[in-house]
Amino acid sequence: MVKELAVVSVRVDEEVKRKMRELPHVNWSDIVRQSIVSKIREEEMKRACETMDELAEKTSSRWSGTEEIRRWREKRYGRQET
Repeated sequence: MVKELAVVSVRVDEEVKRKMRELPHVNWSDIVRQSIVSKIREEEMKRACETMDELAEKTSSRWSGTEEIRRWREKRYGRQET
């Protein structure tokens, strides 16, 4: 199955265009496509990290992962003496 591709135009100055013509073996469309995909991934990761930070901030003073695990272990196995 072949994905249908959309067309995106990019403007560059004449100097850049001239240098691109000097490198005809480079697939400029692929370079731009990879750069766009990379930037999208970077921004999605940034957004995910911001969401995680917001969630951590909301729960940081009220919740402890260690205490929660201990509570569930005690509930399941009873209090363990060390």
